[in-house]
Amino acid sequence: MDYAIIRLGGKQYRVSEGETLVVDRVRTDEGKTFSPDVLLGDATVTAKVLAHERGPKIVIGKYKKRTGYKRHTGFRAATTRLEISLGGAAPKRAPAKKAEAAPQKEASPKEAAPKEAAPAEDHVKGMPSGYEAMTVAQISEGSKTWNRPMLEAAHTYEQAHAARKGALAALESALNAKDEEA
Repeated sequence: MDYAIIRLGGKQYRVSEGETLVVDRVRTDEGKTFSPDVLLGDATVTAKVLAHERGPKIVIGKYKKRTGYKRHTGFRAATTRLEISLGGAAPKRAPAKKAEAAPQKEASPKEAAPKEAAPAEDHVKGMPSGYEAMTVAQISEGSKTWNRPMLEAAHTYEQAHAARKGALAALESALNAKDEEA
């Protein structure tokens, strides 16, 4: 991909190598570089601040007929001129997580046992795997396919720990649907 989509000041821009871009004022000094947020693309994007400028004057006129009321005001936006450079491919996030997870697995069994015991205390037996990290939307979607023991275990967990209203409602609705089927 020879372009990237970045976010600066709440706006998105499609940029390519060597492109000059005029954006709303950024807080970086002239001559300095920074890395904007990359939304799309696998390259690292670096932006060099070429100059801080002001945009064209916008004239605003107000007029009311037959009263003699006339007002004129103006506005010039503060802008920054940037030069964009695309680096090589950015490191993927997924392999970085796998690399971090690998040293934890290599730890001795004595060290690993206490780390695994803590989540097991919060986990209710029979609950779907990874339930604690699920969002309410994921719970409401998943609850349609879970069996009755999984639903009851998840409901018990929600009442005891999270007490998320949306999750409780979704689980109760799924339990009622299972009762109607039987």
